[in-house]
Amino acid sequence: MAVAGCARPAEPVERPAGATVQRPGGATVQRPGGATVERPAGTTAPRPGGATTRRARPDGPAPAARPLAGPASLPPVVHRVPTRDKVVFLTYDDTAERDARFLDLVRELRLPVTLFLTDRVTGPGYARFARLRSAGARLQNHTLDHTALRGLPYAGQRAEICGQQHKLRSRFGVRPRLLRPPYGAHDTATRRAAADCGISAVVLWRASAGPAGRLTFTRGPRRLLPGDVIAVAPDEPATPDLRARTTRLLRTVREEGLRVARLEDYF
Repeated sequence: MAVAGCARPAEPVERPAGATVQRPGGATVQRPGGATVERPAGTTAPRPGGATTRRARPDGPAPAARPLAGPASLPPVVHRVPTRDKVVFLTYDDTAERDARFLDLVRELRLPVTLFLTDRVTGPGYARFARLRSAGARLQNHTLDHTALRGLPYAGQRAEICGQQHKLRSRFGVRPRLLRPPYGAHDTATRRAAADCGISAVVLWRASAGPAGRLTFTRGPRRLLPGDVIAVAPDEPATPDLRARTTRLLRTVREEGLRVARLEDYF
């Protein structure tokens, strides 16, 4: 989640459905080690028409995915993953660590969530994010200072993105492959800088779960679709806590005949 105004999510990949587990509250999530097909790092998977793609994960089955739009040299901008799998992806920006009950939910359900972190906002809470990571959450890049990137010179954008890459690697030993630009603001220089910092995709959102728990959509049908990236807004006073809102969202996902999958498995 993010500072005010950050979670206004905006684009999409594909994979066979994995094993699922139903938990109390009606949530259905994909278990790690389920019946997905991942390929060893460096191997290729056939695409329609004979094209191949490299698989990023070194262990387990990889989903069948369509190529994302955009020049091959630049990371795609993703609101929704183009997949036939009946899955959606839960993403959070800064501050998710403040609700200890949310950590419990992620651990109990083994919920595959993705957290986009800004050093300036979450630096004091990195220890709590380490606990979320140990419960299965994945940590990705939300820039160093939460600066709106669009319109900044390339050098400034690169400093924001690469700076946070270095921070997360030094604190957690991870090098993120996904970037969420603050406020969703980006331009071609953002993609160039992201590519130079080792980013594989710029991840926005198609659906947003606001503090009151209501889903809103940036484009297309006003309902959840397979492959939707959902941005869950940070907590605000007088609103249900993050665990309660996530539980409600999981119920909606199940009612739509969908399940939660790990975003990183599709890149």
